[in-house]
Amino acid sequence: MTQEYKGACLCGAVQLSAKARSHKIGACHCNMCRKWTGGPFLATDCGTDVTFSAEDMISRYDSSEWAERGFCKQCGSHLFYFLKEAQQYIVSAGLFEQQDDFIFDHQIFIDKKPAFYDFSNATHNMTEAEVFAQHVPGEE
Repeated sequence: MTQEYKGACLCGAVQLSAKARSHKIGACHCNMCRKWTGGPFLATDCGTDVTFSAEDMISRYDSSEWAERGFCKQCGSHLFYFLKEAQQYIVSAGLFEQQDDFIFDHQIFIDKKPAFYDFSNATHNMTEAEVFAQHVPGEE
């Protein structure tokens, strides 16, 4: 039997279910994520098999040619970063009920992180150029 990982936004209007969920948590320090969340975006890769209870309560913002961001229309909770070509959901870690197995292990756009905060965890760090070279078509 496949485990389902469940979660919800702050007000509960949008509930989600993911068939797969990485136990690895990453922080994104890019300018857009920091504007969107007020700090780094802490998220986990949930792949392509994610369902939402109320699609009509989700606003999707086309933040780039390759990705969009989703949030709850009612409470504003940040729900996901969606990679269009791969149809892949990177879901906000705080939404999940089960969080005991999470491990904070990577940071991206580390060269964009402001000096006023640091995480003490030892993580794999990637610069903006390294992220684009690995994940964005035509951005090498």
